[in-house]
Formats: sequence, C-alpha cells, structure tokens
Amino acid sequence: MYRIVAFAVFMMLMVSSAQALQPREGWVIQHSQKPFDLLLADLKQAVTDNKMGLVTEAGPTAAAASRGVELPGNRVVGVFRVDFAIRILPLSEAAMIEAPIRFYVTEDPDGGATLSYKAPSFVFSPYLSEGGEGLAEVASELDAIFSRIAEKAIQLTSYTQP
Repeated sequence: MYRIVAFAVFMMLMVSSAQALQPREGWVIQHSQKPFDLLLADLKQAVTDNKMGLVTEAGPTAAAASRGVELPGNRVVGVFRVDFAIRILPLSEAAMIEAPIRFYVTEDPDGGATLSYKAPSFVFSPYLSEGGEGLAEVASELDAIFSRIAEKAIQLTSYTQP
C-alpha cells in the first residue's frame, strides 16, 4: 500500500511540476528566459539593491533529490524590512503574520524561469478593516518596492541567450 501511495504522490508532483503557474487573484506572475539559478541570483541582488532584507529562503528541490525525486527548480524567498514591521504592528498586530512577503521562483520546462509574488496590497487586504488607511499606505509602498524588485530581477541585462 505504501508503494502505491508513494507512486501516486510522485505522479502528482510530476504532473504539477510540468504545468506553468496560472494567473491568480492578487498574484503578479512574470516569465523570463533566464535560467532558474540566474533568475534566483538576480532576485536576491534586486532585493539588496532595493534595500530590503532577504528574511527566509526555502525550496523542495534539493530535499527531493536526496530522496531520489527530481523536481524542477523551485524556491520561495521571503522579503521584508524592519521599518515596515515597526509601522505595521501598531496598525494591525495580526497583519504581521504575513511577513515576510514571498517571491516564488520556478523553473519552466523551456529552460526559463518564472518569478511570482502576491502583491503586498492583496496580502494585507484582510487586515484593512483593522489597520485602516495607514496599513493601506504601507501596503502601497510595498507594492511599488516589490514591483521594482521583480522588474529588476527579470531584466535580461545580466544574461544573453546563446
């Protein structure tokens, strides 16, 4: 029975990993011709260049490989900055569960990669009744920063196609 379940899970992973991310409410999804590793490196540089902090980083690819399962590149990168936390906490303590806000880098079947994230204004929208206009303002500032980070990471200036 264990082998049947393991095989079913493996097949679901294979099918789901072959599908590109689809548009979702509140998400920004940008495809790139950059290889996964380069887009991930450029994302980290763009985070630093925009004076934000790389708070968390996680992905199943290496852990799956240690179990003999090959998955496409897949990494979640949490980004935030303490001054935003200082501003948000008095407005809505509950909203801070959403920090850090995450970027998602996925390897595409064509050798490129996709950069996705939930817009900060979407992420914080459930807390606006509590945090009011102040929280909306912070979320809007974060929207602009996250947009700049994504734009810089996606730019093909550091990569030339063969």
